[in-house]
Amino acid sequence: MSDQTPSLPDANSVEAEQIPAAEVNINPNTAAPLTSNRSVINRQMLGMKGAASGETSIWKIRLQLMKPITWIPLIWGVVCGAASSGEYTWTLENVLKAATCMLLSGPILVGYTQTLNDFYDREIDAINEPYRPIPSGTISIPQVVTQIISLLVAGIALAFVLDRWAGHEFPTITAIAIGGSFLAYIYSAPPLKLKQNGWLGNYALGASYIALPWWTGHALFGDLNWKIAVITLVYSMAGLGIAIVNDFKSVEGDRQLGLKSLPVMFGITTAAWICVAMIDLFQSGIATYLITLHENRYGAVLLLLIIPQIIFQELYFLRDPLKNDVKYQASAQPFLVLGMLVTGLA
Repeated sequence: MSDQTPSLPDANSVEAEQIPAAEVNINPNTAAPLTSNRSVINRQMLGMKGAASGETSIWKIRLQLMKPITWIPLIWGVVCGAASSGEYTWTLENVLKAATCMLLSGPILVGYTQTLNDFYDREIDAINEPYRPIPSGTISIPQVVTQIISLLVAGIALAFVLDRWAGHEFPTITAIAIGGSFLAYIYSAPPLKLKQNGWLGNYALGASYIALPWWTGHALFGDLNWKIAVITLVYSMAGLGIAIVNDFKSVEGDRQLGLKSLPVMFGITTAAWICVAMIDLFQSGIATYLITLHENRYGAVLLLLIIPQIIFQELYFLRDPLKNDVKYQASAQPFLVLGMLVTGLA
């Protein structure tokens, strides 16, 4: 539900494409070459930070609003839920079920939440990311509203199809989809606008990226129970830490509009330490819990996966969270999501 998700490296972290000097735009403030047009377009389509407006195809603009780069954690969450169900087998039907569930959790419902978020964030995006489709004027407000409604209806309808496909007497997946869609709404929209509160907003974001898709994948192949629900909600506290990383890119706009993100409330340095503490402590707590269940190997693997995250926190994030947020995400996040799968398998 956030503007960005820490799953893949930003285009700044890869080598800029080689283009003739005459075709390079020069930033008058730094006299440094900017990335090529192709790199800008790729970043723009994925929904990455630092893109630029200029796309004219309405369908590409709609895709940009849905921020494809943010679909990946939700798709992975479905995989973790299928693993934790203990009932997934490699049959053609199950593969098709899982793929449909990924379509629901990723492109459709994340697309809905990201478009909704951009709609309600158009004022702050005009400060932080003026190249986004709405503040740049490349798409009209009625077109954005139509996209939000279409994706919401499609998501709930597809969730009901999955419930019927799984043979559920109670439409568990539909209930999760409706609940998640409502959470997305109150996260972005007034009067609640949870993202105005650093703690509530970031936890809602963490739960939406860890717990909700996990529940959906688990319910599709097994019986969702309170044990899984509680474990994933605890795991989502690590997701809260991940969500804080996203706040550093928009400190200036948050301050101007009175949003109480943790970097605004506590300052850059303290917020960075809160962020890494949440990430490390709650993963360690889950690992300890696995060991108490005598799943010693899984617990040990999860603990080992936390070590490189701590290293990258020290190398990149804690030294300069404003400059190195994307580099840290790209380096450390693979170990966190692998830990989620390890927990699901356990």
